Formats: sequence, structure tokens, C-alpha cells
Amino acid sequence: MTTETQADLSAEMATIAQDYTASVAAGAPVETRPRLDYPPYRSSILRHPTKSLHHADPEEVELWAPAFGPTDVDPLEADLTIQHGGEPIGERMVVTGRVLDGEGRPVRHQLVELWQANAAGRYVHKRDQHPAPVDPHFTGAGRCLTDGDGWYRFTTIKPGPYPWRNHRNAWRPAHLHFSLFGTEFTQRLVTQMYFPGDPLFDLDPIYQSIVDPAARDRLVATYDHTVTTHEWATGYRWDIVLTGSHRTVRESDVEHL
Repeated sequence: MTTETQADLSAEMATIAQDYTASVAAGAPVETRPRLDYPPYRSSILRHPTKSLHHADPEEVELWAPAFGPTDVDPLEADLTIQHGGEPIGERMVVTGRVLDGEGRPVRHQLVELWQANAAGRYVHKRDQHPAPVDPHFTGAGRCLTDGDGWYRFTTIKPGPYPWRNHRNAWRPAHLHFSLFGTEFTQRLVTQMYFPGDPLFDLDPIYQSIVDPAARDRLVATYDHTVTTHEWATGYRWDIVLTGSHRTVRESDVEHL
């Protein structure tokens, strides 16, 4: 395991942030996507693409790509707390928001998928080696379709942070993974939603690989007490924008165990 400390990585990230701020002040364009090569995120050095993307014919892709409609997605699949024989452990919560295009129009009847760790920070995945308990009542995956106004809604458990081996004592902020398909299969967006006020934000090389603070902020949900329900669940609101200058940051270059 690496002997590099959080202090080592934090110093690298601070230098990159300072250089980015200076470049924007000098007239460089604002960056709204994760950097392909972000050295503090160590594995990105070996994982990021080094060749041009392969361009596929979008019309051909649509001929064989899957499509989902009301007959394929049961509304109960949006409740991750009822998929097994008992109550999952953790803070029950509702996450809701609208899926919008770049002009603020709702993206209707589109598939939204969610996956996540349990309350102890453990995924149901054979490669997850975090020595935290697996919750037998929580798989951590669900899906739904947006309604006529672009709204989605999930009931789930707030995930816990978990360690990863980027450097010594590295921990990922709690987050949810989202996948959306927009109006065409080729518009798929995979991203992560974070929770407000997480103390791990400044320490996480994946989150910080989005060097622009405003772009990072678009990944953080808002606690919404109107979504919170009495003696049942806390509530969070997170809108997702698929296109345009205020679009939600994609996860395409970021590891998402």
C-alpha cells in the first residue's frame, strides 16, 4: 500500500487549484468536466484514454440500444428499502429532483438508475474489500422513469463514506451514483450526487478532479425539509441538467466503484 499521506495529496490538489484559478483569471476557459489526467487521483494516470474516441453512428446505435418504458419499470423499483425481507439499517431518506435539458425543459419518461453503498459504506460487489458489514436487507440499486414534468424520486438509505487505496487514510465522501439516458441512448450520463457539508470534499481527489468550484457544486444535493417526511425519512433535492453550460458533471473519467 502507498505510504503517501493525505497531507501529500492535499498539497498537490492545492497547487492544481491555485494554478487553475490563475489560468482562469488570465483568460483561460472555465473547466466544467473532470480532468482526464488528474495526478492526485493516482489511478487516472494509467486509466485515462490516450487515443481519440471512436465515433459511432448515432442512428445505428439507436437501432440496437435498449429502450425502457412504463411496462418495463415497476414503480416499486424506486424504493430501495423494500427489496428484501426486512428494514435496511441507516438513515432512511428521499432523493428527488427534475431532469432538465439545457433550456430548462423537462426530460419526460426517461430512465433514471441509482446505485450506492449501504449505511456502512459497503457495496454489494465482489471486488469491494472494505471490512464493513453487508446489510442483508439492502442491495443498493434501483431505477425509475421521470414523470411528465421530468421529476424522479427514490426512497433509500443514506450511504456511508468508505476507504479506498489511492493514498494512506483515503476516504471517499458519501455519494450516490446516477445513470440517465436523456432522449437518446447516446446521451447517457453517469454521475455522482454528494451530500451538503461533507468534511471529506476537500480531501477527495475524485471530487477535486473537477477543478472548477461551481461545477463541483452542481454535484451536491440540497437538504429540503419539504421533502422530509414526519417520523419517516429525511429529504434531499437534486436537479440534473443533461446539456448546456450548466449541465451536471459527467463521471465518465472518474472511478465509480
